[in-house]
Amino acid sequence: MYGTIARLRIKPGMEAELERLSRAENADILGFTFQHVYRMDADSQDFYLVVGFESEEAYRQNAESPEQNARYETYRALLDAEPEWHDGEVVFSVLS
Repeated sequence: MYGTIARLRIKPGMEAELERLSRAENADILGFTFQHVYRMDADSQDFYLVVGFESEEAYRQNAESPEQNARYETYRALLDAEPEWHDGEVVFSVLS
């Protein structure tokens, strides 16, 4: 698996829209396997997004697609600043 961790600075009041967009749009993305969103205790406008794909190839194909660019522009309108992206291989996951 492969994916990204992103630090997001959400505009006040945009949390529900972030969740709505995430639930509506991720289901149809080829190779998408999971998404987790964390709100930081230290600052309620700071979020971390963790996304996984079946492979690096699936991740890169999505990242380079016009459809993902359009989704990004919609998400970007909810943010105070550009996200900080940290891409990498998912080495392991532990689920209950």
